[in-house]
Amino acid sequence: MARIILATLGSLGDLHPIIALALELRHRGHAAVVATSECYREKIRGLDLDFHPLRPDLLTSDATLIAEVMDGPRGSERLFRKQLFPVVRAMYADLVTAVAGADLLIASELVFAAPIVADKHAVPWVSYQLAPISIYSRYDPPVLPLPEATRWLCRGGPVLARLVRAIAEIVSHSWWQPVRELRQELGLPAGAHPLFAGKYSPRLNLALFSAELQGAQKDWPAATVQTGFPFYDESAAAHALPPAVSAFLEAGDDPIVFTLGSAAVYLPGNFYEESVRAARRLGRRALLLVGKNPPPTGLPRSMLAWDYLSFALIFPRAAAVVHQGGVGTTAQALRAGRPMVIVPFAHDQFDNAARMTRRGVARTVPRAYYQSERVAAALRNLLENAPAHRISAAIAARIRQERGVEQAVDAIESALRKP
Repeated sequence: MARIILATLGSLGDLHPIIALALELRHRGHAAVVATSECYREKIRGLDLDFHPLRPDLLTSDATLIAEVMDGPRGSERLFRKQLFPVVRAMYADLVTAVAGADLLIASELVFAAPIVADKHAVPWVSYQLAPISIYSRYDPPVLPLPEATRWLCRGGPVLARLVRAIAEIVSHSWWQPVRELRQELGLPAGAHPLFAGKYSPRLNLALFSAELQGAQKDWPAATVQTGFPFYDESAAAHALPPAVSAFLEAGDDPIVFTLGSAAVYLPGNFYEESVRAARRLGRRALLLVGKNPPPTGLPRSMLAWDYLSFALIFPRAAAVVHQGGVGTTAQALRAGRPMVIVPFAHDQFDNAARMTRRGVARTVPRAYYQSERVAAALRNLLENAPAHRISAAIAARIRQERGVEQAVDAIESALRKP
C-alpha cells in the first residue's frame, strides 16, 4: 500500500477529478490524502478521505477578487501574478508537511510548490492537466483568454503558435519571481517556467481529458498519458434528487439547464435574468442553478431555481445546457449527450467553447452579449438541429466507454513502480 498525496487548488471543477482519483486509489488499497483549500475540508472528510490544508483558499475571497480573476482578458494573469505566485512559500510549507512519509505526490499545475518540494525533498511526483489549454500544442493551439481583437493570433498555425508561446513566456517571466527566489534560498536551480515546461513531471504527466476535446499531440511532453475524463459523480453519494426537483422534472418536457459552475456563479451579472427571458421567448421550461444568488423574481411554474445539483443527475434530463465553459461542466454535458450554449468568462473556457463549437455540439455567446434574443436564437439553432443531436449522442456514447479514472490510476501505479 502506498501513501499518495493529491494536491489541487481552484473550483469544484478542479477538485472533483482529484476526488475521483483518490476514491479509486483507496479502492485499490492505497492511502490517499487530498491536499487542498480549507473550504473543502468538510467535503473531503465527508467522503472518509484524509484531508490536508493547502493555501491559498481561493474561493473564500471577497467578490472583488473573484471578479478580478474571472475577468477574461486579464483574469489568468491576476490569478497567477497576484493570488498564486506570491503565496508560494505558504504553499510550499503546507505541502512539505503533507508529503512527510509519502510515496508519491500528484499535483495540479496550479500547485506551483509541487516541483520545488519534489526537487528539495526527493519526493516522486506526477503532474496533470485538466484541459487542452494547459498542454499548449503548436499543432492544435488553444484559444487563449486574450482580448477579442487579438484572438486571431491563436489561429495562425504552428509557426505563429510557437511565437505566441515564446512571447507569453517573456511577458510572464516577472510573475514567477517568488518561485525563483524560493528555489534559490533552498539551494535549487531556478528551474523552468512553471506555466510552461516547469510544470510537467518527467516521471508521469496525466492529460485528464477526453480525446473528444483534444487528441494527443506530437509535441506533448514525452511522459504524457491521456486517460479521458475522471468523472466524480456526486449522485453516488446523494442517490436521489430533492423531491421538489424530481417533481419539477416529471411535470413536463425536459428543461433547459442554465448554470455558471462553481466559480463564475459568484459574479453572474445579468445571466439568470436574461436566461429566464430567453426561455420565455422559446416557450421552454428552465432549471436555473443559481448558487448563493437570489433567484429571479416572478418565475412561472415552468421554471425552477435551485442552488446546486449534481450535474451527473441533472444534465441527462436537460434539453440543452447553457454554461460558462469550465472543463468539468463541459465534460458532464458531453457525457450526457446534450447540446450546449457556452458563455466563456475566463481561463480555459474560451478554448473549451471554441472546441465544442467546432465539433458542432455548441454555440458560443460572448459574455458581453449575453442577451435573451441572442441566447434564444442560439438555443433554437441547437434544439432544432438534427446533426447537433446526432453528434452529441455519438460523442456521449464514446465518452461513456472511456475509463478515465481507471486508466489514470493504472498509470499512477506504474509510476509508483519506477525507480
